[in-house]
Amino acid sequence: MSEDTGAHHRNPWRRRLGRYGIWSVGLRSQDPALRGELGEATAELEELGYGAVWLGGSSAVTHAVPLVRATSRMVVATGIQSIWEHGAQETAARLGELEKDHPDRFLLGLGVSHAALTTAYARPYSAMVAYLDALDAAGVPAERRVLAALGPKMLKLSHDRAAGSHPYLVTPEHTAMAREILGEGPLLAPETKVILDENPDTARATARQGLARYLALPNYTTALARFGFTEEDFRDGGSDRLVDALFAWGDDDRVRERIDAYLSAGADHVALQVIDEGPRDTLPRTAWRRLAGLLR
Repeated sequence: MSEDTGAHHRNPWRRRLGRYGIWSVGLRSQDPALRGELGEATAELEELGYGAVWLGGSSAVTHAVPLVRATSRMVVATGIQSIWEHGAQETAARLGELEKDHPDRFLLGLGVSHAALTTAYARPYSAMVAYLDALDAAGVPAERRVLAALGPKMLKLSHDRAAGSHPYLVTPEHTAMAREILGEGPLLAPETKVILDENPDTARATARQGLARYLALPNYTTALARFGFTEEDFRDGGSDRLVDALFAWGDDDRVRERIDAYLSAGADHVALQVIDEGPRDTLPRTAWRRLAGLLR
């Protein structure tokens, strides 16, 4: 297990984030029809007891600003901001402005994205190190950022150069591995997907609709293969075994048990992405309310 050294591993984020947050693409939507609802929805999430919202997809500091303004204590985080899309100097300036007006309310989640999603993709680990160097030079403390780390090298970098890690599309077994590498101090806040459907056939069908896009990205399949999943598991939107490992679906007790498996494996906080039959960029507010009730 990594030795925890440095002040940034005192980890104040455990208290600020709480045990559960919401991960949502919709909350960073630029759709004019949704824009007026974003602050209201985030304020409701705060009242429901969620400790954080994670702005899914390729989000940025600017997406967080209206949500921070609409709430009083909830942490707003990027989950994640691509290092290829927003330069370190620009990010440092935006973060500084937000921190000045709303201290300790924003957490910068950074990631290297995927080769299929950007023509800039090259030597991702070295690029992340250079980006963190630039943030350091601009005065952004390590405590203000977490990394979307899947493999051991990026997890180690999350320990050494950030407040911790926000892994996406991972199992509780990955969480246990990540905690071993990070050590006890750094924040570990994995994302997991929730389907509030007790029917195995329809729940898994909904899961596959959302999962298929990720199974075309080698960063994810390589990480999953470390835990015994094979090419057969990655076909046709994912095997039952893979779906059941990555999604919390079923009745309330089963959903709660699956979510809490991440906490038992070493997570400090779980970022919950509600999946239903609708588009990813909607706001499933009824489901968020139900989920909050079963997590109490």
